[in-house]
Amino acid sequence: MVSSGKRIAHGGKAVYGARLGILMLEARFPRIPGDMGNARTWPFPVLYKVVAGASPDRVVRRKAEGLLPDFLAAAAELVRLGADGITTNCGFLSLYQREIAAHVGVPVATSSLMQVPMVQATLPPGRKVGILTISAASMTSRHLEAAGVDAATPVMGTDGGREFSRAIIEDEGRMDVEAAEADILEFGGRLAASDPAIGAIVLECTNMAPYAAALRDHVGLPVFDIYSFVTWFHGGLSPRDFGHPAGAPGPWRERFGSD
Repeated sequence: MVSSGKRIAHGGKAVYGARLGILMLEARFPRIPGDMGNARTWPFPVLYKVVAGASPDRVVRRKAEGLLPDFLAAAAELVRLGADGITTNCGFLSLYQREIAAHVGVPVATSSLMQVPMVQATLPPGRKVGILTISAASMTSRHLEAAGVDAATPVMGTDGGREFSRAIIEDEGRMDVEAAEADILEFGGRLAASDPAIGAIVLECTNMAPYAAALRDHVGLPVFDIYSFVTWFHGGLSPRDFGHPAGAPGPWRERFGSD
């Protein structure tokens, strides 16, 4: 802020320059580039907080039972550190969307599923969104409704694959990336083929983002994931500065003038 020829800095946060806070499951499976938990995935700085005891199995298969106080405390810590918005690295945490948002008082985007209504609004009449999830057996109408998703939305899981779901949910220290991608392509292809009205796919699982481009090429449909969702979300937390703030002289005003 510039005032009377002085530059005044205002504090209030512990960390600056990272507006997005990410609540992480406690896991050890590989996080390759494109995965939400790989810091190199993001084109902007982020803050991470691991929630102790939040294993993939407990969050996905057991609906994060008993973990709400831990997620609330972790989200509040990220806000104290400096986060202006909170997200999570598991789509199944849509169950806690309302509670976390109420607790921290900043924008919260718990799940990739939350973009389903927005994607649906972009499609031509008669077309609909399909959801690819890490576990169709664990996905309930509660998860969908908490994210604002019609419970009748088509859902396909990678549960029956040989690598992706097992390696993530069982929290294995090794993953065959080629085999994991094959699972995404196989079951994403099945989802697209299951209903000719499907016009776009949303990936529920944040660990599917590294394979989104390959799936888009495979099925020929738009594919939306946690990366597309969080970069949109971050765009509101930190809008692009085009270099012409109101009232400040500079190259933009010199070149284009002012109203």
